[in-house]
This record gives sequence, structure tokens and C-alpha cells, in this order.
Amino acid sequence: MHLAFLTPEYPHTLSTSTGGLGTSIKNMVIALVEKGVTVTVFIYGQQQDKIFTEEGIHFHFIKQQHYKFLGWYFYRKFLQNYLNRAIVEENIDAIEAPDWTGITAFIKLKCPLVIRMNGSDAYFCNLENRPQKKKNYWFEKLALKGADHLLSVSQFTAEKTASIFHLERKIKIIPNSVDINRFSPQQQGIKPGTVLYFGSLIRKKGVLELPEIFNHLERENLPVQLKLAGRDVTDKATGRSTKNLMLENFSPGAAQKIVWLGNLPYEEILEEILNAHVIVLPSFAEALPMTWIEAMSMEKALVTSDIGWAKEVMVDGETGYTVDPKNHQLYASRIFQLLTKPALAKSMGKAARERIMNKFSTKVVVEENIRFYKSITRSTS
Repeated sequence: MHLAFLTPEYPHTLSTSTGGLGTSIKNMVIALVEKGVTVTVFIYGQQQDKIFTEEGIHFHFIKQQHYKFLGWYFYRKFLQNYLNRAIVEENIDAIEAPDWTGITAFIKLKCPLVIRMNGSDAYFCNLENRPQKKKNYWFEKLALKGADHLLSVSQFTAEKTASIFHLERKIKIIPNSVDINRFSPQQQGIKPGTVLYFGSLIRKKGVLELPEIFNHLERENLPVQLKLAGRDVTDKATGRSTKNLMLENFSPGAAQKIVWLGNLPYEEILEEILNAHVIVLPSFAEALPMTWIEAMSMEKALVTSDIGWAKEVMVDGETGYTVDPKNHQLYASRIFQLLTKPALAKSMGKAARERIMNKFSTKVVVEENIRFYKSITRSTS
């Protein structure tokens, strides 16, 4: 079986910036290759054209093309022709693409097209209650309607997306996965009192709630420190730095206990996760967050949001706590419990990893993907 992935991002030194989507694809690609599946990754919108094979994975870096008008249409047609040549020449059985921006709108392929819902622009606009450009909605709707098969990383995302785009089609649920060997626990490195947030500093991740949450926590006179690791993003609602918006709302006492780590290399992020006593991820908008399952795999006690997808990942009171991020006092009290009861934090961390091993480990999820792709390609190899 030869599977291909069309994506705007992939964690590689030659690639432009990447995030959770690229990480989830990389996890699956590596696992598929280890299972004997031939895999090609087409990374579009790049700074250069380059074709090579690395660690058993075939890569096509596809340079962004520029047109005087209707670039959104002509670039898609350029991709269509590029992909169809590869499908024929390399005997590709199926191609998977993300729902984000509807890149496969107007594209007709010579093999089955699968769209995996990791959260479209329309989906995130809906969760954040902000308007979406009509053109973007149109692209995403055409892409979803034109796909041969639909996957989603969570039931919540599937149902919400189907409602937004009025889809009446079967959507298969296969979650994102994590390499439990790479994301493994290390209890001896924990620094008591350290609370960590990692991810972009952006409104939809709930970071604007953290100042009030931490203000409540700081009043308990604990030896506590809040670390924030991630790039500062300009806030769409105000046009200002999200970090600056946060700074305005910390109390003087709390402000003295904040450590701004900035945008760290991935390996340094992992070190910070290992050192953290408690992880806080109060996001308002996710599909199935890689940050959550990575931290859970590392046996960390989490306090997350309690919205939609959260119930498919976390078990409140067992793998950590799920709380409405706007309930600042309750959120702070849950962090307080984990900081002051090390045995509780440890047991919840162990339960979190156990859940990941059973439901979200790449070893488990890759088999689900292989079964699905065999069913749509009738491939036995």
C-alpha cells in the first residue's frame, strides 16, 4: 500500500514553520513506514522545490507559485497536476489532506482523496465566535464535499464540522497519536511549585485567563512559579501583543513569579514539561490537541479546559482536572490541589499516561489507520 499526505507543514529543517498538524502527520508517517507502508509526503507552499527520500519517507517540497490573478485557483490546479503525475508514476493508492483552508477545492485526483478534520478555519471561527471570510468558507465546504472519504480526530470536531457545513456523510473517527517512547515520564526532574503553560500566546488558547487564575493562586502564599513557553502572537481582537495584554492583568505579587521563556526549540520544551509540577492548558479552541496528549504521555497532571473535545481526551478527576477557563477561582483551586498534594498529582499523571497508552499511542492508532486505508483501497499489503 502506498499512501500520501498533502500538507502545508511538516517538522523538517527544510520546512517553513510547523505546528500540531505537522507533528500529528509526522507521528503517523513514521509509524506507517515502520509497518511496511510506502509513504510520500507532499508539502506545499514552501520556499523551494526539492524531492528526496529520508528514513524511508519520500518527500516532495513544493514551492509556492505566484499568479497575477486568481492565484487561489491556479495554485490548486498546479497542485492537482503535480499530484496526478505522482499518483500515476508512483502508484499511490490514496492521498490524505487536511480540512484547513480547503486546499483540495477544485482538485480532482486519480486516486481516493481523504480529508482528515484537524479543525478548519470555519470550525475555529465558530468556536471563537468570530466571523470567517466567505471565500474561506466556500473553499473548505467544496473541499469537504469533494472528498471521497472523511476522517476526524475527535467526535466533537466531526459533529461540529458537519453542522457548520451541513454535511450528511459518514465521518470516521481516528484520533491523533503520540510516540509514548519519546514522550515518556521522568519523575526525578520535577521542580515543586512549577506551573507550566506551553503553546502559542494567543487568545484562543485561553492564555488571557491565566493572569486572573494565577492571581488567585498567588494569594495562597505558595512557593509557586508560572512559566510560559511559546511565541507571542498579535491579538486579532485588539491588534496588540498577547503577552502585553497578559502583563496588564497580573497582580504585582503574581507578576514577580512569572517566567517568560519565549519560543523555545522543541527539545527544550520537552525539558520544561519534564520539570513542571503541573501543566495548565486552558484552551477554548482545539480539535484534538497534541500538547495535551504529549503532556499526558509524559505522566503530567494537567488542568485543562472542559470544552467539547476535552471529554474525549481527559477524564476529569482521574487524569487531571477539566475546568471552564473563565471560572478563575475554581481553575486556581484545582492547580492548588495538585501543587499541595504531590501523591494526587503523581497518581493523576500515571492515570493520564495509562489513558494515552490505551487510546492515543501511535502503536494503537497506526493500526486503526491501516485498517481504514485498506478498506478504501482494497489493498492487502
